[in-house]
Amino acid sequence: MQLKELHTHFLNELKLLYEPHEASIITAMVLESLAGAGKSDIIIHPHRIVEKEIQLKIEQALTLLKQHQPVQYVIGQAWFYNLLFKVSPAVLVPRPETEELVAAVIDFIKSGHSKTLLDIGTGTGCIPISIKKNLPQILVSALDISEDALAIAKENAATHLTEISFIQMNFLDENSWKRMPVFDVIVSNPPYIPENEKEKLDKNVTAHEPHLALFVPDNQRLIFYEKIAAFGKDNLSPDGCIFLETHESYAKEVAAHFLEQGYEAVIKKDFYEKERMVIANRRR
Repeated sequence: MQLKELHTHFLNELKLLYEPHEASIITAMVLESLAGAGKSDIIIHPHRIVEKEIQLKIEQALTLLKQHQPVQYVIGQAWFYNLLFKVSPAVLVPRPETEELVAAVIDFIKSGHSKTLLDIGTGTGCIPISIKKNLPQILVSALDISEDALAIAKENAATHLTEISFIQMNFLDENSWKRMPVFDVIVSNPPYIPENEKEKLDKNVTAHEPHLALFVPDNQRLIFYEKIAAFGKDNLSPDGCIFLETHESYAKEVAAHFLEQGYEAVIKKDFYEKERMVIANRRR
């Protein structure tokens, strides 16, 4: 099958399930990953013959996509902060809005004298790895409760030649904090979606991404933020800062809790003008 013909077939099949623009993006991602064919290749080399082995892989990918699997899981990788990360169903797919959290952390570190950083709930490791890649002088630690997630994160760290101390820990268990040092920066994109919002999410999220990294009980929707605020009292340096990604509907509640616990806290909007970040530091 010729490249242009394969592209047209794949795209038309996806349009039965996805909006045209999204179908086009997914098609481009799959063909580039599995066939090594970017958009320009389809224009310049439309008659290139695609080997049967690659055709088979692409058809298998199409089958998985029709089952609503995220394209990043299908091709096993995702871009984040200009770096390519390995992903699997053991970890959340990195989101573009989290890149804004990383950018805020990097700006803060560049403007001061921070030396140590902790990422809570690291998943793929995309947050600490991106920061370490841009600021190699920072000593970076990252923790997660999932052994499978940490295996992916360690592989990504090795791929990007970043030295990070990974820790397997149930962060909600305060007894586990006793062995943790003081950090200049704490960053986290924790689980924050209440269980009762599952039905509002796309099927490719609820059916395939790890619920452990997504959802919190309806009556404890701020549990991770409450724990991070408590952790910071003993484990955040006097001039340190906490950077948090939040649910757009609960950013004000998160900020209010940090204020109640003796922090200064501000809410930052993302690119789409949604309240998605809370930045907190010790009240001076």
